[in-house]
Amino acid sequence: MASAIVSLSSVSSISLQPHAKGSKNGIGNVSSPFPKSKGKHALTKVKCMVATVKVSRFEGITMAPPDPILGVSEAFKASTNEKKLNLGVGAYRTEELQPYVLNVVKKAENLILERGENKEYLPIEGLAAFNKVTAELLFGADNPVLKQQRLSTVQGLSGTGSLRLAAALIQRYFPGSKVLISSPTWGNHKNIFNDAGVPWSEYRYYDPKTVGLDFEGMIADIKAAPEGSFILLHGCAHNPTGIDPTPEQWEIIADVIQEKNHIPFFDVAYQGFASGNLDADASSVRLFAARGLELIVAQSYSKNLGLYAERIGAINVLCSSSDTAARVKSQLKRIARPMYSNPPVHGARIVVNVVGNPNLFNEWKEEMEMMAGRIKSVRQKLHDSLTANDKSGKDWSFILKQIGMFSYTGLSKTQSDSMTNKWHVYMTKDGRISLAGLSAAKCEYLADAIIDSFYNVS
Repeated sequence: MASAIVSLSSVSSISLQPHAKGSKNGIGNVSSPFPKSKGKHALTKVKCMVATVKVSRFEGITMAPPDPILGVSEAFKASTNEKKLNLGVGAYRTEELQPYVLNVVKKAENLILERGENKEYLPIEGLAAFNKVTAELLFGADNPVLKQQRLSTVQGLSGTGSLRLAAALIQRYFPGSKVLISSPTWGNHKNIFNDAGVPWSEYRYYDPKTVGLDFEGMIADIKAAPEGSFILLHGCAHNPTGIDPTPEQWEIIADVIQEKNHIPFFDVAYQGFASGNLDADASSVRLFAARGLELIVAQSYSKNLGLYAERIGAINVLCSSSDTAARVKSQLKRIARPMYSNPPVHGARIVVNVVGNPNLFNEWKEEMEMMAGRIKSVRQKLHDSLTANDKSGKDWSFILKQIGMFSYTGLSKTQSDSMTNKWHVYMTKDGRISLAGLSAAKCEYLADAIIDSFYNVS
């Protein structure tokens, strides 16, 4: 351990005398405050304290910047302003802006307690019953790809952990291959691929002029990508823009990916939560699967079941044959083993009890419709407030064309800063707001903040 010795001297009754001529001290004309001892245990009039300061071997590690998304919540909690709004993190809130635990989740947990299930380790690939129901939920229970056993499903640590597993698979078995991600995209996508050592580039997605989809730019960039690239697509409710391709546009995207021999890579974080319909929100994935394409899909139950802290999700790899799927699964397990060994069981059991129980499944769909409906309601009210309060006649209809939890306001970084500093609206710096954290009662206030920031901050 490296260390530094610091001498702290307190000197009393010692006068500093000039050195005698010819002194061997060699340190100027001042005698040492530590006179020579006249004996082994001679006392001096010098009181000396010596402190050893150990320098950390981790001294070179710098302070990391706050997470651009989770850091918003930290800043919100630190604020004491009564009007503050947290529109940063994508977590559902009630009209009273309180966290919400779904009733079906409570019932599923009661079933777990009643059965007295143990806490033994799961296999590396996770709970078998979970992997079965999650694949059926995503692709449809009667989908031929399941019957043909062409799908490799491994339970992951929600969406983030599942994406990380897939990134490691790409890095190991497709060295040099590039992943194309939308511009903009969820803030953690770049981190995941950077840490996995997977090169990435962006394809055009958002058009600031229309506050809509730059479809022509998107198609051109996917066409220009090296053949065999991985194209990361948001299955529904694009984060952060809330702008999704139309069904017709999805067909064209599939055409181009098929022509270029690219591999589609879906991030599905909002199935059922975007439109309120599980099948509608999975239609993009099912379209690509029906074409016979091999693909990757990361799933999360954070939003649609509100299982944020349970870290429950899955990585699915659809292959051309059952034999290939088996080999892929073996390698996903091999990657997971040194990374986290095996996944947690509680969230997986909740999903099984909800998705695998017809009564609870129907109740879940009703609750999802309720949550999606509340978000649609505040989206409409925010639009109406903006339209009524903005006397310039600006068209705010893009708010209504977006879908899901988020709205991309089109505000710049400086305008977003003004939203926080002046209006106490906590949001990410890219202009994204989470409508899940907005109540009908706060729509008027938010509209005033947006209008003021949009027109008065350059």
